[in-house]
Amino acid sequence: MNAELLFYVSGSIAIVASLFVVTNKNAVHALLYLVVSLLALAMCFYLLGAPFAAALQIIVYAGAIMVLFVFAVMIFNINQSDIDRESQWLKWQNWVGPSALVMVLLAEVIWVLQSHQAWSTSDVQLVDARAVGSLLFGPYLLAVEIASFLLLAGLVGGYHLAKELPQRAIKKQAHKL
Repeated sequence: MNAELLFYVSGSIAIVASLFVVTNKNAVHALLYLVVSLLALAMCFYLLGAPFAAALQIIVYAGAIMVLFVFAVMIFNINQSDIDRESQWLKWQNWVGPSALVMVLLAEVIWVLQSHQAWSTSDVQLVDARAVGSLLFGPYLLAVEIASFLLLAGLVGGYHLAKELPQRAIKKQAHKL
C-alpha cells in the first residue's frame, strides 16, 4: 500500500466517523466517534508530512474533548435513572463501530511506521513546530482567538443550561409533595 491510499482510507474514516457524530442521538456514542474522527485526522496530517500537527491533533483536540466532556458530565445533575441508562450504554455492541474504525487506523499507523514509505518521497515537505507557531501567531492569529472565544462561550453556555434555577427547584419540590 502506498501513502496516498492510506491517506484516502484515513480521510474516509474521518468522514464516516463525523457523520456518526452528527447523526447519533446518544452523546456518549457521538463522543466516541468524535475521538475516532480526530484520530483519523491526525493520521491524515501525519501522512501529509506534518507529524507535529498530528501530535497536536491528538494531544490538544482528542485529549481536550475528553476532559471537556467529563467536565460537562460533572456539572449536569445526574440521578439514579441517568446512571441506569448509562449502564445500558456500556454494552459491548455499542463499542463495535468505533473499535473497528480505530483498528483500521491502528493498522495504518503500524504499516506506515514499519515501511517509512511516506517519508521517502521528495514531494513531502515536513512541517515543524516553528512553522506551525509562526502561522498560528501570524496570519491566523485572529482565527485562533475567535475559535478560543467560541469554545469559552460554549463552556459558559453549557454551565448556565445545566445550572438549575432556584425557582425550578422550588417548583419541583412543590410538585413532588
